[in-house]
Amino acid sequence: MTKYIVVSGGVISGIGKGVIASSTGTLLKTLGLGVTAIKIDPYLNIDAGLMTPLDHGEVFVLNDGGEVDLDLGNYERFLDVELSRINNITTGKIYRQVIERERKGDYLGKTVQVVPHVTDAIQEWIENVVSMPIEGEKPDVCIIELGGTVGDIESAPFVEAMRQFQFRVGHDNFCLIHVSLVPVVGSVGEQKTKPTQMSVRDLRGAGLTPDLIACRSSKPLDDSVASKISMFCHVGPEQVLAVHDVSSVYHVPLLLREHGVIDFFRRRLNLDAIKISDERRLAGEKLWTEWSTLASSYLHLHESVTIAIVGKYTDLHDSYISVYKALEHASLAYKRKMVINWIDASDLESAMLKKNPLKYHESWQQVCGSDGILVPGGFGSRGIEGMIMAAKWAREHKIPYLGICLGMQIAVIEFARNVCGMPTAESAEMNPDTTTPVVVYMPEISKTHMGGTMRLGLRATVFQEGTENSTVRKLYGGKSSVDERHRHRYEVNPIHVDTFEKKGLQFIGRDETGERMEIVELDDHPFFVGCQYHPEYITRPLRPCPLFKGLIMAAIGELNTL
Repeated sequence: MTKYIVVSGGVISGIGKGVIASSTGTLLKTLGLGVTAIKIDPYLNIDAGLMTPLDHGEVFVLNDGGEVDLDLGNYERFLDVELSRINNITTGKIYRQVIERERKGDYLGKTVQVVPHVTDAIQEWIENVVSMPIEGEKPDVCIIELGGTVGDIESAPFVEAMRQFQFRVGHDNFCLIHVSLVPVVGSVGEQKTKPTQMSVRDLRGAGLTPDLIACRSSKPLDDSVASKISMFCHVGPEQVLAVHDVSSVYHVPLLLREHGVIDFFRRRLNLDAIKISDERRLAGEKLWTEWSTLASSYLHLHESVTIAIVGKYTDLHDSYISVYKALEHASLAYKRKMVINWIDASDLESAMLKKNPLKYHESWQQVCGSDGILVPGGFGSRGIEGMIMAAKWAREHKIPYLGICLGMQIAVIEFARNVCGMPTAESAEMNPDTTTPVVVYMPEISKTHMGGTMRLGLRATVFQEGTENSTVRKLYGGKSSVDERHRHRYEVNPIHVDTFEKKGLQFIGRDETGERMEIVELDDHPFFVGCQYHPEYITRPLRPCPLFKGLIMAAIGELNTL
């Protein structure tokens, strides 16, 4: 019987449920257990595809093309698994399924209600996820993160579904971690327990009892505060976890293990009764050793590398969380501390020089002072000219450059304008009426429906003949092709490819037809690379992405060691 661990949140959203859920899964994997994960998002959207990154952070893309919440990126990175769109439940998906069933007559004329029909649909969805193999076998444990906060109107059906689910699977197979905030207030830094008390009261009022209370705080929890939470929230002292701010998320599994979380789950869920092969047990022990080494190495980084991220959504760093994690993983591999210069591309444009000269010059100073430049994906025309100028600076001054999706298209536009004598070169996305469209709308993409209609998911990129000495191909270990995740509507116009290649911009990777450009690399430059796909989506803490490794190696002057 699969074990279920639900992670709920109280007081405020964005409290760190995703990291605690991922860290819990990592600890269970170190025991040799198979772990899968589900993220429940109570919003009415079918998926995250059309949501602005400035509201919910990055839209994460899975192998099957699912556009999901960024927490699934955390799960994949921590658990080193590949999930699918079914692992992300939204209110929109559930209601669509229930309404479709009602239209087909599956409910036999009954009045369709939230209880039992919607709550049953939620429980059935969870069981369907668990029936899917993970790493070739049925999972032993399923982590379920309940998005939002307990007490929200939109999350009520999911809370009720979890209340019913605990009896459906049995007490020994269901455990709940409630994550709450312990704010530090006043000049003396007093830790307040009342928000947690109220949050747990709401949870109990909904019919759920916390097995563990993870108390988030900016500093370690005082013993007296932990005792107070234990007493007023009706849990044992060992069930109160002090999860204070740490230097990196890689320390959270270590922190939880120090608090005895593994032993607690062993007793509470009878984990020792699960049969684990010697091979999986040894793999779990190896994982723990590698993870501990990674976390400790983070504390002993003396040299740093600075990368400028020139983007559109830099006001909310979570908009580029996978890019940041990919950079961090690559820099850790070379024992460097990652320093990010977050630069809004609009601040590099001439209009900002007139509007706010100080911000303009500060932004350019950050670009010029960085060891490398990265232009990530994005949509819309804002900031495009600033990105083009950043790419021009990188090309002319031999600064390592990595362009991802839109960033690759930016590199092509800049090259067309300033090297190929095409001053009016533009993207059809920014100007549909442009006379020199070097980036065009993909012909198979719908122009009437936005949701789920991009070129999405895992696709093959084939390295072209004669690219054996390419830096990018060497970074990929000399492979003839690679599979990477995509999310785009526009592509480089194949009409102009010959012109670009004659001038030195080589399209070394293309799709299987050879007509869609996937990887671009500039001759006679330390590292000037663009890719149409999103390599950041498959980064792992212990296995960094090749292109990000290339950027970091170039930035620290070690690329010639390839």
